[in-house]
Amino acid sequence: MKRLLLTTILLNALFLALLLPHYPQMPWLAAEALLISGLFALLPESTGKRVGAATVGALFGLLAFFALSDVLVRHSIGRPFNLYLELGLAGSVFNLLQSNLGVTLSLMLIVMALTVFVGLGICVSRLLRQVDANRSRAAARAVASLGIVAIGVTFLPQPFVGLTAARAATQQVELAADTYQSTASFQQHLMDNPGASQSRPLQALAQTDVILGFIESYGISSVTDPRYGRLIQPRLQQMEQVLANAGLHMVTGRLQSPVQGGQSWLAHTTLLSGQWIDTQLDYDTFLASDYPTLIDDMGATGHDSVAVMPAITREWPEGLAFGYNRIYHSTSMGYRGPALNWVTMPDQYTWSWFQRQIRERADHTPVFAEVALISSHAPWVPILPVLDDWDSIGDGEIFNRWKDAGEAPASLWRDPERVRDHYARSLDYALNVATEYAKRHVDNKTLLVLTGDHQAAPLITGDNASRDVVVHVISADPTMLAPFVGSGDQEGLRGFRWGAHPHSGQPGPSMASFRPFLHQAFSPSLIPVKISAADTIEK
Repeated sequence: MKRLLLTTILLNALFLALLLPHYPQMPWLAAEALLISGLFALLPESTGKRVGAATVGALFGLLAFFALSDVLVRHSIGRPFNLYLELGLAGSVFNLLQSNLGVTLSLMLIVMALTVFVGLGICVSRLLRQVDANRSRAAARAVASLGIVAIGVTFLPQPFVGLTAARAATQQVELAADTYQSTASFQQHLMDNPGASQSRPLQALAQTDVILGFIESYGISSVTDPRYGRLIQPRLQQMEQVLANAGLHMVTGRLQSPVQGGQSWLAHTTLLSGQWIDTQLDYDTFLASDYPTLIDDMGATGHDSVAVMPAITREWPEGLAFGYNRIYHSTSMGYRGPALNWVTMPDQYTWSWFQRQIRERADHTPVFAEVALISSHAPWVPILPVLDDWDSIGDGEIFNRWKDAGEAPASLWRDPERVRDHYARSLDYALNVATEYAKRHVDNKTLLVLTGDHQAAPLITGDNASRDVVVHVISADPTMLAPFVGSGDQEGLRGFRWGAHPHSGQPGPSMASFRPFLHQAFSPSLIPVKISAADTIEK
């Protein structure tokens, strides 16, 4: 009797743990735990009982993996764990671990996790094998009966009894079905869209270098959350003043990203394509569709399209599918400095190399460049100073003085408050470097778009934070900025205004609206109206 009671209590606790991602909306009693305890207590010792216990244990270990993965995914990229999607991301997750922890520690972590899940499965299996009804068959029947009643009660509106294992398994089935249906609908949308086979030249930008710089994790929370705003808001004020002193103008707004905490490529593709792409399956579908993007638009306008991707460390076939003329990654950018944990090279080197090797060698052909900036990517350690002498950067050997600087990520990440502090400081560095680049190299034949790719993880922003990112558009020619805020009878991009500070309370439009807006603002039929510099001073 005591063994049966103890087994039931332990199973109840283990099964309730499967709903840990939904805390505190969790029941007190797992109906399956009662039923399984009672049924196995009634079974005599046999091969069938051992096989059944092993099967239940294996299934529990798998569901435990789902539960822990759900917690981690929710805290890192702000959505539920979806096995249908995550299977295609296993390699990316391992690469991230390897970059921050090293191969040995990453493998040890994976082995430890597998050991835990296998151990949980074995624990459940042994608990079920050891219970029997030889001493109290009546108690076993009572527990099994209570389990049946408890399962019936789960269909009533009450918070105390629940189906835990069934709920965890059903969630994955439902997510898989929804994702499949969503992907099929997206694929049909691309096929049915009449504009799927044509790009659209942006003739108003025909003689202009257009630079699209993605600043990693530059979400709206960096401005609106007091923990980060105390550092970032003064940086934006300084940014505005520095650029104004250099004769530059800027407008700022916010756009809603399809992702949070990771999978930056989905945000990049959404902005470039004008299509809402929030899953890996949609991304794969889009790449196979030959649907045009801003890259094609700029190519049709006469631009040399270039991708500068310092985070890419291996072959990137997707880049060829996008249609860039040239793709540069970490091993083809001539960097001779140290890697900085996950960050292969600091932003200041990326900007310096881009200017020297791409813009200054353009041979009078306008450039369209996507520049993926990564210094503000987790783990946010170490944080470098901005070098005053850009001419000294060269091949990056000057950064060797910061080799092995700062503490190890595994040490920093034990303290969430210190992680948040490093996040703000790394973003401050990224904005400072971008400002210095713009001051030196943006002119009236340059349109520089600096945009976040996504918000940082919920650990940084808190749960249920807006998914908006901050967007700055900079040029020495205010004519090119006027369409973003509206001029004459033309509407601008919702929420954009002059200056460096985005609206704190007004949500931004989708990232997918950016490309259609550029079509509207810079296509031949809608050339921006010429305005004076005085007209830009609107706060």
